[in-house]
Amino acid sequence: MITRRIFAACSICSSFGLIAASADAQAQSTGSGGVRRNILARGDAPDSKYEVVQMIIDIDANTDVPRHTHPGFESATILSGQGELYIEGRSDQTMTTGNMYLIPASTPHGVRKVTSPLRIAATYTVEKGKAILTPAPG
Repeated sequence: MITRRIFAACSICSSFGLIAASADAQAQSTGSGGVRRNILARGDAPDSKYEVVQMIIDIDANTDVPRHTHPGFESATILSGQGELYIEGRSDQTMTTGNMYLIPASTPHGVRKVTSPLRIAATYTVEKGKAILTPAPG
């Protein structure tokens, strides 16, 4: 269960990420296979080994996102579309517009059964210097 302190810290980090991004920074877009990630902002969390990365993720209909992990906490809100989120150790969740989800660091998860294109606003508070996404076995 996420405590209020952790949630508040993530909210502060998210706000910091918006402020820390330089005004002239260009969005970085990556992706393939029906998944596109557009990095909107990136900045160091104060006095820590973490950075905050904010992005928009677009997932095409009939696309699966294989199991993967992040080297930190993920917080996201579904802007549009529908699919199924699976997180190791939890029941599957239907992703629909307006839903929010929180995924602890290093927890395998993925997306499947995307029935209409998903658009997700995601914030990652991750360890500096590590890949944001790492494939997970299984």
